[in-house]
Amino acid sequence: MKTANTFILLLGFLIGINSIATAQCKTFTKNDCKPRLDPYIYNGQLNSAVLNEGDIAELMLTFYSNQDYRIVVCAAPELGKIVFRLVDEKGQELFTSKDHDFTEIWDFRTKSTQQLVVEVSVPESNSGELIKSGCVSILVGFLDKQ
Repeated sequence: MKTANTFILLLGFLIGINSIATAQCKTFTKNDCKPRLDPYIYNGQLNSAVLNEGDIAELMLTFYSNQDYRIVVCAAPELGKIVFRLVDEKGQELFTSKDHDFTEIWDFRTKSTQQLVVEVSVPESNSGELIKSGCVSILVGFLDKQ
């Protein structure tokens, strides 16, 4: 019985920590990342997660034809220079931030409606310290054509 109570207590603690991290990530995204979309209009989809050094995350998004887009991929400073790539459904790389001085923003125009994968890579540290973690957010904005 004591083991079951300890397990339930530990599980509750971990859920609580996850909820705090999620709330902090939402605040980071709203305050630090969303303003970088300007003058593009935020599409309203919040795509953020707490990632660790060495993690790779992928997100599939649909982009519509003849539309101007801005992608913002921002990360907590403690994670260092993250790399993001856009890859089409055939696996062809369309963009990598590594070739553009690790920019967090990419503006582009689509010719046809397509699904693209945004891949985010968090670098590993060679310092031998504790593994760092932090929020990474992917935001998409579009230009209003009125």
